[in-house]
Amino acid sequence: MHSYLEFEKPVADIVGKAQELKALAASGEAVDVDGEIARLETKANQTLADIYAKLTPWQKTLVARHPDRPHAAHYIAALIEDFTPLAGDRSFGEDQAIIAGFGRFRGQSVAILGQEKGSDTETRLRHNFGMARPEGYRKSVRIMDLAERFGIPVLSLVDTAGAYPGRGAEERGQAEAIARSTDRCLSLGVPNVAVVIGEGGSGGAIAIAATSKVLMLEHAVYSVISPEGAASILWRDSARAQEAATSMKITAQDLLRMGVIDGIIEEPVGGAHRAREIIIDRAGTAIETALASMASLSPDELRRQRRDKFLAIGRSL
Repeated sequence: MHSYLEFEKPVADIVGKAQELKALAASGEAVDVDGEIARLETKANQTLADIYAKLTPWQKTLVARHPDRPHAAHYIAALIEDFTPLAGDRSFGEDQAIIAGFGRFRGQSVAILGQEKGSDTETRLRHNFGMARPEGYRKSVRIMDLAERFGIPVLSLVDTAGAYPGRGAEERGQAEAIARSTDRCLSLGVPNVAVVIGEGGSGGAIAIAATSKVLMLEHAVYSVISPEGAASILWRDSARAQEAATSMKITAQDLLRMGVIDGIIEEPVGGAHRAREIIIDRAGTAIETALASMASLSPDELRRQRRDKFLAIGRSL
């Protein structure tokens, strides 16, 4: 049973009617309803397709945050063989908001950095809702250092509302840790690819997404601040989040046009949460293609192309 978002209510109503007919047929209280059930199911699918063909930026934000959307752990489990997680920043401690380690992706060794939100109350608390502390970013730098030492590409799975803003994180140098992680992404002499699978929020996302290739799922969002945060700052009213989302250009389609990202991975109709296996396989194919495009580049060429890519953002020719 899917968890429907508010704007999906027309679909939920149609599906509910179809389920009522199925229940009546199963109980023997109705006969010859198969045709009507099929008609309702077809109508529900078409309504869903129509809704998702014209989602607003705010609706895309809600889809990107859907609790059933596949998380980093799901992508790692499906795409990475022999995954070996590594823990700790060798300075303060472990941060489970970022899953990090090494494994094999379709025949080649890769390093993985995945922001994990968690899927239920227990795992959400354990992973701090995907909001990393300084030790998470310092762990990421440690993994990237190892990857470069052994010539292994780096794959980042981005899904966070932002870096953790708590007092302890600030006391331990949150801004400095984010800056060093961003710098390490940019200076790597091995290929690196980032996929925004849900939310790409603020410096918490860019810290592991300053990569040679940045891909986004069709209904993911990527922004310098959340729509609610932007509305609170600009208008002192978080209720204007929908307006902020539209103005901020946070969708994959807008960001591709502006050159902020390099590609969009099409989601199944109704969003990634409705067909996890399909979207994970599509993401894997897109990652494989991106890595293959950089396989022959030297470390200096990778650094130069990455530098030119980010310096070109926002410049008019």
